[in-house]
Formats: sequence, C-alpha cells, structure tokens
Amino acid sequence: MSAPTPPPAGPPAVPPAPGTGSPERRADVIHDIGFRHYAGERFGRGWIVRSLLVDTVRGVFGIGRPARTKVMPWVLVGILLLPPAIIALSVLLTGGNELPMSYTEFLGQFQLPLTLFVAGAAPYAVSRDLRHGVMPLYLSRPMVRTDYVLARLGGLVIALFAVMALPQTLLMVGALLAELPVGDQLVGWAGGLLASALLALLLGVVGLAIAAFTPRRGLGVAAIVTILLVVTGVSFALSGIALDQGADELAVLGGAIDPYRLVDGLAVWILGVDSTIPEFAVTQAWQGGLFALTYIAAIAAFGGLLMLRYRKAARL
Repeated sequence: MSAPTPPPAGPPAVPPAPGTGSPERRADVIHDIGFRHYAGERFGRGWIVRSLLVDTVRGVFGIGRPARTKVMPWVLVGILLLPPAIIALSVLLTGGNELPMSYTEFLGQFQLPLTLFVAGAAPYAVSRDLRHGVMPLYLSRPMVRTDYVLARLGGLVIALFAVMALPQTLLMVGALLAELPVGDQLVGWAGGLLASALLALLLGVVGLAIAAFTPRRGLGVAAIVTILLVVTGVSFALSGIALDQGADELAVLGGAIDPYRLVDGLAVWILGVDSTIPEFAVTQAWQGGLFALTYIAAIAAFGGLLMLRYRKAARL
C-alpha cells in the first residue's frame, strides 16, 4: 500500500471576502440600521399651506436668512416710517389742528419705495423654487398647485400690507398724541388700512405673476420695477393728453391703468377722501364704477395668468 500524498507547501487557502470574487461565490449581507415607519401625527394640507405662507412672510423681511438679505427690505421700511414720524412730531410740537397728509394720500406719495419693496419681495417668493427645480417636491401630495400659489401670494400680500399699515398706524398715534379729534383719526386710519389692503392685493398679484416667469431673481426685480414705472408714466401721459384736449372726465380714466392711481380713485369713490392728485380725482359715480371693474378685472387677469403658469408645475 502506497503512502498518502503530502499536502502542497505554502499558506492555507483563505476564502474570498464577502462581496468579492466571482458572482457565484459572492456573499450579500442585509444590514438592519433601524429605520422605522413614522407613527406620529400628520398635520395635513392646511398645516403645509400655513407653513409656506409664514415662510414667505419671514423670507420677505429677511428673517432667518443671511444678514445681507435683511438690508434692502428694512431700509425701505425705514424710508416709509421716517416721514410719518416727522409729520407726527411736527404736529405734536407745533400744536396743529390737522395732519398735512391724509392716511390714503400716504400710499400715492410713497409709491417708489413701495414699488421697490414689491420688486424685491415677489421674486424671492417664487424665483428660488423655479431655479432649483423643487416644484415637483412641493406639489407632491397632499399639496396642490393652487395651495402653493395662494400660500405664496398670501404671504406676499400680508408683507406688503404690513409695510403700508405700519406707517399709517404711526401717523395715527402721532395724531392722537397731538390731541386731534379721535373719531376723525380712527375713521381716517381705517380708510387708510382698507386702501392699503386693496393696493397690497393688487401689487402682490401683479408682482408675483411677473416674477413667476423667470427663475432669476435679478431679472424679476428689473421686470417688476420697469413695468410698474412704465405703466405709471403712460397713465400720466394719457391723462395729460386728455386734459390738454379739454376732456377732463376722460383724463380721470387714465389713472385706471396705474395700480396706485387706481386704488386712490377707489378710495375717493368709496370713502369720500381727498385724492392724491386733485386734478385727476374721481368725481362721478360712473368713473368710480369703471375703476372698480378695472380693479376686479386686473386681479382676475393676473391671478389667472399666475395659475396658468403653474398648471404645468412638474415641468418648471
């Protein structure tokens, strides 16, 4: 009987590590890293819309954002607050018996800072989402595109109303400290807030509709400023031409295409206050009715344009 064959020299064979070697010999491992299904309370659609609205308001004023983003909105707020503070202080010190500027006239007198504010705020509300392509994430369930548009628009309108209402409130406080008639001041202040709400809604829907067509914030700012300034210039040009031709009643209608003059005309017609521009003041009922129809048509047109823009949200 022959002797057994000795084993070959060298180190013993080591089996390949898991995941290496030929596919037949690969060993796959499943690791349990502890993922669990969410079992907490789900706040739902209303909470999402409310959160997006609050985020819009905070972002417009730079709250929760880098310091450089706070400069422009708060500088504009300061510009809007300074004149009412000076007026209130002068009335208080001189003992005047009335304010040199009514609450509704404030909106027309400071339309440039308001234009710059809406031009900076509206692109912030929508341009980043368009630029980074996150719209499909927003519009996954349970939010729908209407919720997104209304939340962004609502946040923008609230921010605009705040920057208009705060100076008017400061003006009222100064008037009350100067012991002007309380009833007159409260009525005037309430009328100013109503005009502010109308103007905030109009500027908000117009600005957001323009900003929604470009993902670049700089282009959105330039487009809003340009369009609003051009519209104002055309409005005054049409009124001036009609006035030169002796058509005083038609000259008033030139203000219907300018958001600021449009709201001023509505305030004159509804509240009976003095117009910011007396020579173009609404004096007849049919003029006020036409201004009201123009306002409603503008809200419907730009609101519809905004909804149409987000109809194909998955492609944005």
